[in-house]
Amino acid sequence: MLQQLTPKIGIDLGTTNILVYIPGRGVVLNEPSVVAVSDANEVLAVGSDAKRMIGRTPENIRAYRPMKDGVIADYRVTEAMLRYFMRKVLGRFNLFRPDVLVSVPAGVTSTERRAVIEAATKAGAKNAYIIKEPILAAIGAGVPIYEAQGHMIVDIGGGTTDVAVISLGGIVAANSVKCAGNRMDAAIVDYIKKTRNLAIGEKTAEDIKVQIGSALPVDEELEMEISGIDVLSSLPRTTEVRTNEIVRALHRELRQMVQAIKEVFQVTPPELASDIIDGGIIMTGGSSQLRNFPELVRRRTGVRAQLADQALFCVANGTGVALAHLDTYKRAIATK
Repeated sequence: MLQQLTPKIGIDLGTTNILVYIPGRGVVLNEPSVVAVSDANEVLAVGSDAKRMIGRTPENIRAYRPMKDGVIADYRVTEAMLRYFMRKVLGRFNLFRPDVLVSVPAGVTSTERRAVIEAATKAGAKNAYIIKEPILAAIGAGVPIYEAQGHMIVDIGGGTTDVAVISLGGIVAANSVKCAGNRMDAAIVDYIKKTRNLAIGEKTAEDIKVQIGSALPVDEELEMEISGIDVLSSLPRTTEVRTNEIVRALHRELRQMVQAIKEVFQVTPPELASDIIDGGIIMTGGSSQLRNFPELVRRRTGVRAQLADQALFCVANGTGVALAHLDTYKRAIATK
């Protein structure tokens, strides 16, 4: 009876965003993984409220991301952030501590894995489970992972690009590179500074990527007006950028992500590679939604790539399925 009363929460603990899934209700929260902290180490704001403060805070307040490249960079602040989000979705007066399942990148070390479990437990979890992101992304994308068949998942978030070949419920070959959405934003900031002598913030760079960005040059370019600070005069200035400029800006980062996919193919057994050629590559995660990204992957690897339905929510939805069938997915789970 008590087991039925224990709430269950799935958390997609991303570098850029945190998504929380509750079985029966779906994704109930999608907020930036940003925390605002005062000089006295007091947490002032979390999530959307904190993100609005980035680049706008006085000297005594710092708004930043406690997750870096998909793992915990600031342990204490991550714990405070998890506690805040768990309380927000369950209500302050929930009597039972929840079972929490958290996603981690494929290349996570045992120390980093322990840090996530400990942070979730200290934030109020009764039991903390963790599963690697590519497995959750595959489950969320509706891939039958327990079949004797190879599936390639490419999960591109804010901090990491995780590539994995999954068969019989486990990861056969995997690669995790610390190059994803955030590195794309930084590349856009650098490009605009070099070509236009204009300094822009990371939020503007992200808006450019989402609104007009593309992985391949296009015939009909989109354009966008952006504002920033002129590097030479230190005065505000507005300029226009076009899609094909952003393609050039992202060239190096996209090449690194595609290289991660190629490296996994190099160590994939031939039988599974044959399955992947038949079934195609499945792309998940927010940053995989960049225009023409699946087409770029197809051209560089020769294998058809497709964007999963609800690519942004695949990992979160996967946590929900795994929570509902914990016994089935025991092999893929690390627990405490």
